[in-house]
Amino acid sequence: VSTGNICRSPIAEAVFRKLVTDEKVENKWMTDSAAVSDWNVGRSPDARALSCLRNHGIETAHKARQVTKDDFQTFDYILCMDESNLRDLKRKSNQVKDCKARIELLGTYDPQKQLIIEDPYYGNEKDFETVYEQCVRCCKAFLEKSH
Repeated sequence: VSTGNICRSPIAEAVFRKLVTDEKVENKWMTDSAAVSDWNVGRSPDARALSCLRNHGIETAHKARQVTKDDFQTFDYILCMDESNLRDLKRKSNQVKDCKARIELLGTYDPQKQLIIEDPYYGNEKDFETVYEQCVRCCKAFLEKSH
């Protein structure tokens, strides 16, 4: 989960989906991404995010959506990108009965200990590449831990 669901979280979602497909465990995972805010609902990911993924041979048809009450009751994990996402999600989860999801920073799984995955929106291609690399490291480690 990220702020607007057009940069970081669609990259993480696409990376994780490719990982579980490559490992042949995709039938064990329901993978999605969402936004804390409703700014970009219905929009495709940022062109730079799509281009970054494409450079790594990954396609995504994701459209931005906002996190829902159902998400807290359905998903085992809700992984987010930074402290403000974490705060917002914890606040939202407190209003949900039977919240099942563990809400964590995706960066807690990073073997390189980069806890925060910074929003690349105001940055350049290199910043999107950094997000991609962080997502790959974190998603691999998360998948290994939760096998």
